[in-house]
Amino acid sequence: MSAEATNPATPGPIAPEAHRRRSRPRIDLRRLGRAALLGSAGRGRLPDAISHVVEAHRAHHPDAVLEPLRRAYVLAESSHRGQMRKSGEPYITHPLAVTLILAELGAETTTLTASLLHDTVEDTEVTLDQVREEFGEEVRFLVDGVTKLEKVDYGAAAEPETFRKMLVATGNDVRVMSIKLADRLHNMRTLGVMRPEKQARIAKVTRDVLIPLAERLGVQALKTELEDLVFAILHPEEYKRTRELIVENAARADDPLAEIAEKVRTILREAGLQAEVLIRPRHLVSLHRTSRKRGRLRGVDFGRLLVLVNEDADCYGVLGELHTCLTPVVSEFKDFIAVPKFNLYQSLHTAVSVPQARTDSSEGTPTAGQVAEVLIRTHQMHKVAEAGVIALGNPYAPPSEEQLDSDGERVDPTRPGWLSRLLDWQEAAPDPDTFWSTLREDLAQDREITVLRPDGGTIGLPAGASCVDAAYAQYGEDAHACMGARVNGRLATLSTVLRDGDTVQLLMGQDASSEPSREWLEHARTPAARIAIQRWLATHPSPGDTPEAEISAAPLRPTADGSAAPPSDANAVVDEPGATVRLAGCCTPVPPDEVTGFAVRGGVVTVHRVECAVVARMKDAGRREVDVRWGDTTECRVTLVAESFGRPHLLADLTEAIALEGVAIVSATVEPPSQQRVRHTYTLQLPDAAHLPALMRAMRNVPGVYDVGRAQHRAMTP
Repeated sequence: MSAEATNPATPGPIAPEAHRRRSRPRIDLRRLGRAALLGSAGRGRLPDAISHVVEAHRAHHPDAVLEPLRRAYVLAESSHRGQMRKSGEPYITHPLAVTLILAELGAETTTLTASLLHDTVEDTEVTLDQVREEFGEEVRFLVDGVTKLEKVDYGAAAEPETFRKMLVATGNDVRVMSIKLADRLHNMRTLGVMRPEKQARIAKVTRDVLIPLAERLGVQALKTELEDLVFAILHPEEYKRTRELIVENAARADDPLAEIAEKVRTILREAGLQAEVLIRPRHLVSLHRTSRKRGRLRGVDFGRLLVLVNEDADCYGVLGELHTCLTPVVSEFKDFIAVPKFNLYQSLHTAVSVPQARTDSSEGTPTAGQVAEVLIRTHQMHKVAEAGVIALGNPYAPPSEEQLDSDGERVDPTRPGWLSRLLDWQEAAPDPDTFWSTLREDLAQDREITVLRPDGGTIGLPAGASCVDAAYAQYGEDAHACMGARVNGRLATLSTVLRDGDTVQLLMGQDASSEPSREWLEHARTPAARIAIQRWLATHPSPGDTPEAEISAAPLRPTADGSAAPPSDANAVVDEPGATVRLAGCCTPVPPDEVTGFAVRGGVVTVHRVECAVVARMKDAGRREVDVRWGDTTECRVTLVAESFGRPHLLADLTEAIALEGVAIVSATVEPPSQQRVRHTYTLQLPDAAHLPALMRAMRNVPGVYDVGRAQHRAMTP
C-alpha cells in the first residue's frame, strides 16, 4: 500500500459537527506515532496507542471483547516497526487511523481487527496462514480481500477485469470494501505532499469509482468527506471561495437557522413530542452545488435541520406538527421511510417557510420569509444514514430480532439491492469490458426511482429507466418473453420511460422461442437489462435469418398478477409429422382465410394468407411450400390496424372496446400522430374466428376511429 504523507498542502475540509463526537478531540497522529514506537503495553493490557479506537468502539458496542484488538495491534505494530510513511511518521499510524474511522462509524470488532492488520500481508512478512491461525478464518478472509484490492490499478488499461474481481470480493463480504473506503479516506486526508499530478490522478479515481461506491453502500459520512477532499484538489479556486462563504456566514451576528431550530423545538415540545432538533451544516460540495443552483446564499442555506425521534410513527407525528404550524413547501416533501432508497437510507425530507419580520442586515431590506430544509428520522435511521452497511454489523453473527422478516427469514443488511444486482451483472456479463462499461454507466446515475408492481411489490430503477429495465429487474432473463406493459393501467410500449411511483404490469408470453429485440438496447438503462440482452445477442449471432415478418409473438392472456396463459395456436394443420405450426405475424391468418405454409428452421412451418406479400419472397428464396388446412380449433390470432383522429383517452377507449368483446390483447403499438391522425396496431387472440367481424365493428364504433382493417406487411426487398 502506498504510504501517503501527512501535512496536506491544501487545508482540509470543514467537517460537519455531526460527523465527529463533541467530547472527542482531533486525533494527533504524531502522538500516536510516538506511542507506536514504544511498543505494546504489558501482556493483557491495552496499549495506549489504541485507546482512541477502544473509546470509539465501546461507544457503539459496550460489551465488545477487546482482546482481538489488542493482539491485532501488537502484531501490526511489531510487523510494521521500522517502516515509515512519506511524512516521516511510523507506518503503524496509518492502520490505526483507518481503524479509528471505522470505529467511529460503529464497525464491529472483527472488522476493526482486520483493519489493524490490513497492510501486514502486503507490506510485511506476515502470511495469511498466520492471520488465520491467530485470528480465525473470518479475519483472514477480510485481510486477503483488502490485500487483493490494493493490487487494483483503477486507472490502468486492464482495469475492467481487476475491478471486476475487486467487486466480487466486495460482494462476498462488504466489510472488505468498508475497510478499503476508510483506507482511501485516510490516504486522501494525508495526500498533500504528493506531486500535484499524482494528487489529481488519485482524486479523479476517488471521484469516479470510490465515491459512487460509498454512496451505494450508504456510507454517507465517508462519502461526504471524500467529496470535499476531492473538491479541494480538483477545484481549488471554487473550494477556496466556498470556504470563504462559510467563514463569512459564521461571522454573522444572527443565525436564522438557529432561530428556526428553536421555533421547531417549541412546536414539538408543546405537541408533547420528544425529539432532538439539531443544525446539520452542509459540507463544502453540497454548499457549492446549492450556491450554483440558487445564486446568492442566505443564512438558512448553510445547513439543514435534523430532527431525531425514537419511533417510526414519531417521524410522521413531527411532520404533521411542522406542516400544521408552519407553511410547508409541498414540492420538497419526500418519504424515504415508506420507500427506502436503494442504499438503505430512510428519512422524511420536507421544507418549511418561516416568516421573518426583521430586516436582512446585509442588504437592509425586509425579508419575506426563510425556507429551511428539514430531515426527520429515528436515531437508528440516522446511524444507518451516516454509516450505511458499516453500522449494520457482522453478516455471519446470529441474527437479532430486527434482522428477521415476518416469515422468520434473515434479512441480510450487508447486501443492499444494488450490491446484489451487481453480483448478478458480473456473473452474467459476457466479457470484462461489457461489465465495466455498464458498471460505469450505473455509477454515473445519481438518482433512483421506485415503481410499483400490481401485487404490491416494488422495483428500484435508475432515473430514466424504461419498461425494458423493469422487465429484466423483475424477471431476469425470462424477460426475453416480455411482450408489452401496462403503466398505471394503460397499455404502453416497452420503450416507455417510467416515473417515480408508476405502477407497472408486465405482459409476459410463454413461447419458448421468445427472443429480445436488438432495439431494446436503445431503451435499456440498467446493467441487468443491457447485459442480458447483449448476452442473448452474442449467443444468437444470426437472428435475422428468418424474416422479421415471420417471427410471431405468443398470444397472451394477462392475469391479475401480470402473468399470462400459454397460447393455443394449433388451429392450422399440416401433413408434416412432428412439425410445429406457427401463424405468421405479418398477415395473421384466421379461418376461413386461404392459407399456405413454408418450412423454416427447427421443424417449424409458418402459415401465411396466400395474398401475403411475404409469400412471393419465400418462394423466391426457395423455401419449401407446405399444404395447410384449418383444423377444428376455432381460436385464432389476428393483427388489426385502427386508423383514428387524435383525441384524449382514445387508446383507453379502444382497449376497453376490445376487452368487452372477450378478446385478449397480445401487443399494441401506437405510432406518433401525423396531421391529427393516429395509427394503432393490435395483435389479438380471439376465442372464435367467427367473432372477427363483430370485433372490428366494435372498434369502428369507438368515437374518433374511422377505419379498422387487417394488417398486411409489405414485401421486403431481397
